[in-house]
Amino acid sequence: MIHMTDLLRIRNARIVDPEHERHGQEITLVAQDGRLLTDSESTKLSKCVDEIDAAGLIVMAGGIDIHTHIAGGKVNLARCLAESLPDSTPIWPCHRNGRLYNAMGYTTCFEPAMLLSGARHTHLELADTPNLDTGAYVVLGNEDWLLKLIGEDVDDETLKSLVGWSMHASRALAVKVVNPGGISAFKFNQRNLDVDIPHSHFGVTPRSVIRRLAQAVDSLGVPHPLHVHASNLGIAGNIRSTLATLNAAEGCRLHLTHAQFHCYSDDGPYGMGSAAECLAHYVNEHTNISLDVGQVVFGQTITLSADSAAQYRNHRFAKPNNWIVNEIECQAGCGLVPMRYENRQYVHSLQWAIGLELMLLISDPWRVFLTTDHPNGGPFTSYPHLIRLLMDRSFRLQMLEQIHPDVGQRTLLREIQREYSLDEIAIITRAAPARILGIDRHCGSLRSGRLADVVAYRKHENWEQTFREVVFLIKRGRKIFDQSAGHAWDHIELPRLHTDCYAFRYDCDLETVNKFADMIQGTLRVSLDSLTLSDEEMLQHVGQCPVYVGH
Repeated sequence: MIHMTDLLRIRNARIVDPEHERHGQEITLVAQDGRLLTDSESTKLSKCVDEIDAAGLIVMAGGIDIHTHIAGGKVNLARCLAESLPDSTPIWPCHRNGRLYNAMGYTTCFEPAMLLSGARHTHLELADTPNLDTGAYVVLGNEDWLLKLIGEDVDDETLKSLVGWSMHASRALAVKVVNPGGISAFKFNQRNLDVDIPHSHFGVTPRSVIRRLAQAVDSLGVPHPLHVHASNLGIAGNIRSTLATLNAAEGCRLHLTHAQFHCYSDDGPYGMGSAAECLAHYVNEHTNISLDVGQVVFGQTITLSADSAAQYRNHRFAKPNNWIVNEIECQAGCGLVPMRYENRQYVHSLQWAIGLELMLLISDPWRVFLTTDHPNGGPFTSYPHLIRLLMDRSFRLQMLEQIHPDVGQRTLLREIQREYSLDEIAIITRAAPARILGIDRHCGSLRSGRLADVVAYRKHENWEQTFREVVFLIKRGRKIFDQSAGHAWDHIELPRLHTDCYAFRYDCDLETVNKFADMIQGTLRVSLDSLTLSDEEMLQHVGQCPVYVGH
């Protein structure tokens, strides 16, 4: 069993934390009641219940994954589909997700695609994922009621109230839009909806949906920008619609998610090439834009997405040939397509190269994030491998010899000299995710007052081996794993923590919202009261205590 304490001291901790005033120094960390103490507070403690010696180790805050599909209806569909696929398919139950994240030193994860009508189920699954603090982003932008109102040019305050209510009702940390308007258009047999093409039924364009939602999110003061899955995912030449989508924000903050899938030119040997240099230049020039990469990793996986139009288009590539595309309560779609990424296949090699190019060409590590869009690009368990690729140019060059030669000869990876520093790894996997999500008062750093989420690694011959398994992991001041004490993951009964569901509180104008209750309820056939999760329900049934950020 794990030895759990309320008071813990970590001695000789050489910390890697660019947010800490003693970054790079050897210090003593003291945790009490789940939080890190200040130096003055810790010196008053004559004795700790437990101590750990971190001499010679790399000590960091717990890792944060800004975008990982680990809960909700489509994940459960993927678990069912995975039964017909090879054992290596990275679709795991909740308890194993928690353990695998912990093994890499991650302590906080966010599900990026929660439907308003599925919020209760999503939070229940997240709460059942052990030793992780969790949260989710509510999906908007394809609901009949919302598209109708935007098409009628509803006023800003009304739209702001409806977006704010959607976040509050679902206990969401952020707003995500998936193929804005395009999933709805697909239901009307409109196969493509480019950024400036009107929806055949509602008359809206993706540009107008992006612009109005981005303005509403900014007006609400939501810490995280509008989280955007752009039009034309996976299509050669989609860099044009991607840049048009970013321009649609008209200066508002925008976060482009799984950017690799939106970063293709229409030139190259097979009519498809990398547009990473173009997108990276845009991001470098526009400080209102951030992105996560959605890095492709070679091997078997299942792609799952609310973008049913894109998944229907891609089902011909299913390997093996079992796939699902369905519609969910007139809100969104859901498509699941098994995919085996092959290192000698041109498109797959190109996708692999583009993600790395983006990470290395974007100059500001505070605005680019390491993700695989788990499981779409591959499993989150590949993060140590990807960190090595970022930190070790010679290793990148070795890997180039194993991919399709047409990509290997043309990729910018041969020219790029940059190698990520350990500080930059701490930024993209800890400090920057916490900051952009507005939870940096709680996690992402080892500064006093933060959650006592502490991880230590031992430097090995290469960085992949270093980040593959932790030496010790402290979660909320509790020792979850300690290699020196002889614990092994297989023999630990991981405790169920009362984790935080970070949520945004917005006191929306309920009178305004209620004016549209019949429209919303007529689509979902569920009352607004039933859609709303209360504080009491979150505590009693979900087992989470909301920590509100923003207003």
